[in-house]
Amino acid sequence: MGQVQFTRILYKISGEALMGEQSFGIDPTMVERVVADIIEARNMGVSIALAVGGGNLFRGVALASKGADRVTGDHMGMLAIIMNALALRMEFDKRGVPATVLSGLAVPQVCDQFTQRGLIAARDAGDVIIFAGGTGSPYFTSDTAAALRAAEFGADAVFKGTQVDGIYSADPRKDKNATRFDTLSHDDVLSKALGIMDMSAVTLARDNDIDLVVFSIHQPGELARVIAGEGTFTRVSRT
Repeated sequence: MGQVQFTRILYKISGEALMGEQSFGIDPTMVERVVADIIEARNMGVSIALAVGGGNLFRGVALASKGADRVTGDHMGMLAIIMNALALRMEFDKRGVPATVLSGLAVPQVCDQFTQRGLIAARDAGDVIIFAGGTGSPYFTSDTAAALRAAEFGADAVFKGTQVDGIYSADPRKDKNATRFDTLSHDDVLSKALGIMDMSAVTLARDNDIDLVVFSIHQPGELARVIAGEGTFTRVSRT
C-alpha cells in the first residue's frame, strides 16, 4: 500500500450506510464492516474521528415538510444520530479499541457532551472520537456538523463514504452519461451545485483549508486505500 496522505481525518458516515441491505434501522453486519475499515486505517497511524448521520432511523426535515415543528423534528433527528453513534461505539468496545462519543446534544446518561476540552483529551489519548447529536442546534445538517467538528478536530480532510465512488456531474445511478471527477476545488463544488454536501459544509471546509474526499463506502478496505492515495475517489481541495 502507498504512503499515507493524511494524518488526521474526520470520516462522515451516512445513517443510510448503516442500514446495509435493510430498508430501515441498523444492520450489525454493516456496523462490523465499517468499524473494521476504520480500525485498519487507524493502524496506519492516522488519527480518526467519525461523524454519523441518522437518516436510517429518522429525518427531522421530512417530518417538518409535513407541517410538524422543525425544531422538535431536528432534535428527534439528533437523537437518531446518537443511537447510531452508540452502535458504533459498542463495536469498537467489542474489538478492544478505545472510542469516545461526544454529543452536541446533552444526554449525560448515555455519553459525554461535546466540549473542546473533552475533544482534545480524547484525541490526545488516541481514542477514536465519534461526534454525535449534530451541532446540538436545529436547522443545521449532519454535513455541516461534520465540517464544524473537522475544523475543531484539526482534520486534514473530511472523508465521506457514499453510495458511489466519487463526485459525478450527475447521479450515475440515474444518468449513464454522468462524468466522475478525480479532483475539484471547493468553489467548483459550489458553483456547479454538485450536491455532495450542503453549501454551508463545503464553505466551512474551504474557509478552514480542509479537503473533502469522496469514495464508496461499499468497498471493504477502501478507506485505507484512499488514505494511501490508492483506490477510487474524488478529492476536493482549495488548489
